[in-house]
Amino acid sequence: MSETKIAVFPGTFDPITYGHLDVIRRGSKLFDRLIVGVSLNTGKKNALLSSEERMQLIEDLVKDLPNVSVQVFSGMTVNFVKECGTNILLRGIRTFADFEYEFQLAIANRRIGAVETVFVMAGAENSFVRSTLIKEAIALGGDVSSFVPPNVVEALKRHVPTKPEQAVGLGGEETPPQGKKGSGLRGEGIE
Repeated sequence: MSETKIAVFPGTFDPITYGHLDVIRRGSKLFDRLIVGVSLNTGKKNALLSSEERMQLIEDLVKDLPNVSVQVFSGMTVNFVKECGTNILLRGIRTFADFEYEFQLAIANRRIGAVETVFVMAGAENSFVRSTLIKEAIALGGDVSSFVPPNVVEALKRHVPTKPEQAVGLGGEETPPQGKKGSGLRGEGIE
């Protein structure tokens, strides 16, 4: 009798993108069960969507994948992974910069919680998509439908002003100066 292979794909998913969905679909083929963990991540100040709304959006998008479930969690990811009855994390990598960050995180997770990380490379069409870019583009009235599913576009429109003159910053702040975090859509530095 073989052991059921369970993996956890954690993230804030604010918003979930086609890149995330690609990792979920591919992960659902690699593992018997895939749990998408929606992090509360209280460290991010500019969350647009509530954790409940993010969870509902994801559930709607993966309803055709019977081995995928969605849960909200808080605290350390390694603890959540253990609570799910596994020691496997699934992560997507878009660029070399992602790899450097994810490599360090994978080593820490292994040392802190004996959790192993499996990486899936993003498809070329999704390698540049970041939630920061999507949030700023929609705030500036841009069409983000090629980056996120229709239900996500609608959810974002409910939470973000879409008139350029209203979109000073996502949290009312000024556009980040050169070299600071930002999407680059206003000429500021890329994160």
